[in-house]
Amino acid sequence: MTPNAASDGRQTLMKQEAGEAAVGVAMMLEANRDAFAAIARRLRASPPAAVVTCARGSSDHAATYAKYLIETMTGTPTASAALSIASLYDAPAVTGNRLCLAISQSGKSPDLLAAVEQQRDAGAFVVVLVNAEGSPLAALADVVIPLFAGVERSVAATKSYIASLAAIAALVAAWSEDAALENALTALPGQLAEAFALDWSPAVGAFRGATNLFVLGRGYGLGVAQEAALKFKETSGLHAESFSAAEVRHGPMAIVGDAFHILALGGTDRAAAGVREVADEFRERGATVLLADPAGGDLPAIAAHPVIEPILMIQSFYRMASALALARGHNPDSPPHLNKVTETL
Repeated sequence: MTPNAASDGRQTLMKQEAGEAAVGVAMMLEANRDAFAAIARRLRASPPAAVVTCARGSSDHAATYAKYLIETMTGTPTASAALSIASLYDAPAVTGNRLCLAISQSGKSPDLLAAVEQQRDAGAFVVVLVNAEGSPLAALADVVIPLFAGVERSVAATKSYIASLAAIAALVAAWSEDAALENALTALPGQLAEAFALDWSPAVGAFRGATNLFVLGRGYGLGVAQEAALKFKETSGLHAESFSAAEVRHGPMAIVGDAFHILALGGTDRAAAGVREVADEFRERGATVLLADPAGGDLPAIAAHPVIEPILMIQSFYRMASALALARGHNPDSPPHLNKVTETL
């Protein structure tokens, strides 16, 4: 099958914009090189006791990715803020030396703004990753990292999410002085273009008639599993949930059997063996299982630095998700009941 077989020939904004991610990531990494270095120097000079992430939706899935990178590479405890603590309950945060990492495409949601303002007032060093550089969120930052993803017209965020992941990887690589990851990031734009060309069309046929689906990942790949599950719901009207390959064993796997569908995201890091193991187990139960894995699976994936592999997988996924939505009779650019910018309290 050719790389272009992942599409039914119809262009969508979702597919087009996902295909622009490589160019945007290259711009983002180059434009923010000095900012990443400056943030890293500050964090090493005054190590934060904790990191609090503030985000919603796809950006919160990027925050999950940040948690695993920060905790494994710097040892700093990292947790996602419950935004309503600030926006609805108006509860003050304990003061202290911490990093607040806020991630957003639009930078407008009132609950996000309230939570970041709360963290800033409590003494946090605020770093904002945002696509809309002139947004209210950017105004709250000590340092702004523009994502340079460009305008997204599809309701389904793609290139801004990929840019967020790349920015997180670059920030943590600089903070931890990880030369291997810094070198790997130089190859990322080219690898994103390669990942976009990979043929994931078997997933379109496998999931076209699905009604329930799990997306499995672990470690660095959990955040993109969360993102994939959201996109299945948003763009294809397909009920999908994401789980860690460990967490799925604590109850959820009881419903897996015939007629159930699984997308498993492997990799080359130490967490990947567990993903492959549970995928094999679910296959034996009669579930329809597709494994994306650089080590060999049902869907192709690029072998790279373990931190980079999930970014490449979600790039391949986005193209397939656009084709799947069309195959199921949905418009991925304009899902029902959704707006491009969501503002919650």
